[in-house]
Amino acid sequence: MVTSNADNVVVKNSPKLTVLPLIALIFYDVSGGPFGVEDSVKAGGGPLLSLLGFIIFPFIWSIPEALVTAELATSFPENGGYVLWISAAFGPFWGFQEGFWKWFSGVMDNALYPVLFLDYLKHSLPIFNHLVARIPALLGITFSLTYLNYRGLHIVGFSAVSLAVFSLLPFVVMGVLSIPRIKPRQWLLVDLKKVDWRGYFNSMFWNLNYWDKASTLAGEVENPSKTFPKALFGAVILVVSSYLIPLLAGTGALDSSYDEWTDGYFAEVGLLIGGFWLKWWIQAAAAMSNLGLFEAEMSGDAFQLLGMSEMGMLPAIFASRSKYGTPTISILCSATGVIFLSWMSFQEILEFLNFLYSVGMLLEFAAFIKLRIKKPDLDRPYKVPVQTFGAIMLCLPPAILLVLVMCLASARTFLISGAVIILGVFLYPISVLAKERKLMHFDAKQPAVPPSVRLEDHLVVPQTHPEAADEASISLLSDLSARTVQESSEIRSEGVLKVE
Repeated sequence: MVTSNADNVVVKNSPKLTVLPLIALIFYDVSGGPFGVEDSVKAGGGPLLSLLGFIIFPFIWSIPEALVTAELATSFPENGGYVLWISAAFGPFWGFQEGFWKWFSGVMDNALYPVLFLDYLKHSLPIFNHLVARIPALLGITFSLTYLNYRGLHIVGFSAVSLAVFSLLPFVVMGVLSIPRIKPRQWLLVDLKKVDWRGYFNSMFWNLNYWDKASTLAGEVENPSKTFPKALFGAVILVVSSYLIPLLAGTGALDSSYDEWTDGYFAEVGLLIGGFWLKWWIQAAAAMSNLGLFEAEMSGDAFQLLGMSEMGMLPAIFASRSKYGTPTISILCSATGVIFLSWMSFQEILEFLNFLYSVGMLLEFAAFIKLRIKKPDLDRPYKVPVQTFGAIMLCLPPAILLVLVMCLASARTFLISGAVIILGVFLYPISVLAKERKLMHFDAKQPAVPPSVRLEDHLVVPQTHPEAADEASISLLSDLSARTVQESSEIRSEGVLKVE
């Protein structure tokens, strides 16, 4: 079955994301495997704090964020995700800021993965140490993966499933091979005098965040009211297991100093436990994992821009879809940002990401609580089983962690992140002015804030893509009569409802 968009381009109704592909995409939004968790052993002064961190932090950070995401994503099952939530709670200005911060941090994050991919390959192919080979390879990887996103989310989703299986299987093998050599007492080693608390908290935070990213493509999910909670629950188990099993195996089976635990050390662990074949397998898995991380991040960033365009926050060109149903201009915009930001170092990206992400998440938690208080009748197909006070207590521990991570940032991070925030403040009035003076074409059918989130409008959110609607469609005033809904739809169809 095919449809046509506003530009008379034939668009295929691509398959919606189901539970398994969505679990894989969330897995790659958050983790991608244990690659990068090695630093937590060194920063934690030994295995104990690292293991405790990946056991405790999911309860005070990952699970609360996943629960908030599940409730809000099923209440607002449209592309744009957290931009919709913030707009509903605080208005379009803050929704735009949230979208800009999250998109910018996402593009910065994505710039890292093609570089890391080549860093793993250069151990076997030293030619990638030279710019003459590295730059064309970097561009080739970015263009190839961007094309995969262009071809459709169902392809990306099932590619992520295959990559996840390939990336995690060597660690399952390593865990089994390590069992006869495990010495549980080694898990209890810690030297508190050598703990790098800044590095430790940054490592924990970075390896356990981005649970909300998949919400930006909620409109592409089949039956999101049921699919999202299941996928988030499955992804939490998968992510935590993918960290703990390799750490338990490596730290329990080997007597190596914790100072040796730096990025890439799991390859050496594989060598010592299984031999060269396991080391090469882990290196190949690490390289492929970076491809999966790129695909998941690119999808989230592109569909976020599409959602903002459908809301009237960005020009309509960002909502234009290819014949595969993917947002072509939004994908190209994100890919261009990746290319221009790929010069930054890993540590710079890590701190900037954590800071901007923290600011955005504080706003999301605030929106979650405000919507509970101000809009108790919001249709919530999945609702976290707590009342208002429980919702506040659910958000309090992760909010404290967010503030802590921000306080640990360097002065340079404060300066650059502050500049990004100020840029977003100026971009919003420019966007509004361009719309008012018709300098660029905006989608006139979609207001910057969905009508249903305004109590005074008493309307149901119009669906841009009717085929994406399901029983989880947004309805903030569930007590309205069917007659009111019908009258509102008639008003919209007659063109009386205009963008403010």
